[in-house]
Amino acid sequence: MPEPVSPATSDTGPEFSAVAETGAGARAGDGSPAVYAPSERTVPTRSADRAAYDHDTVHSILDAGYVCHLGFVRDGAPVVLPTLYGRVGSRLYLHGSTGSRPLRQARWTDPGLAVCVTVTHVDGLVLARSAFHHSLNYRSVVVHGIAHQVTDPEEKNAALDALVDQVLPGRAADSRPGNAKELAATAVIRLDLTEVSAKIRTGGPNDEPEDLALPHWSGVVPVTPTYGAPIPSDDLAPGIPLPAYLKNL
Repeated sequence: MPEPVSPATSDTGPEFSAVAETGAGARAGDGSPAVYAPSERTVPTRSADRAAYDHDTVHSILDAGYVCHLGFVRDGAPVVLPTLYGRVGSRLYLHGSTGSRPLRQARWTDPGLAVCVTVTHVDGLVLARSAFHHSLNYRSVVVHGIAHQVTDPEEKNAALDALVDQVLPGRAADSRPGNAKELAATAVIRLDLTEVSAKIRTGGPNDEPEDLALPHWSGVVPVTPTYGAPIPSDDLAPGIPLPAYLKNL
């Protein structure tokens, strides 16, 4: 949509639940895949054919990661911070210290904090015969909108669980929830997925016809994330088994 995300009017549970219901597999009224409406800010000026706006594509890219970059303006200058995120339906949640500048701005700035959140996965190094045509295979999502600090306790707890499970599904239920002191020191902001787009590149290099005979290797080097074997803490009590969610990494 052309304008930024409208500010939320309430932190109540019903509003949170209604938005959270929109997830993967969502369909429009005619049965077609639900899509985010393109806007001037979400339509790429280059390689627009790589853009996607359907919920399934956007959500799958978000669900495959847990590190995002949060961009905002502070004292007239742009700032970009790496941080963790969690998705619940059509909302993103980010957290940090209550003393964090962007989290405080999200609460006290009217109507909220204008932000841009990006998530990127690198899937391959694309090596062409010419330096100009080198590229990356990637999946990315860019979200524009107005971030608001979460003040409803129920929504805040659900958001923090989502942040933990975004990194490692199943971990939230297998750890102690935050106590009153920890929750008081933690701020959470939410960003509705309204003005959002995905962009994906796949395939090999796009060499110029006149370069095909050059004696340089050309192709793709796949890039995949891997996890090592879990290392138990030195003070882990004997007899505590490795959780199933770690065995399946």
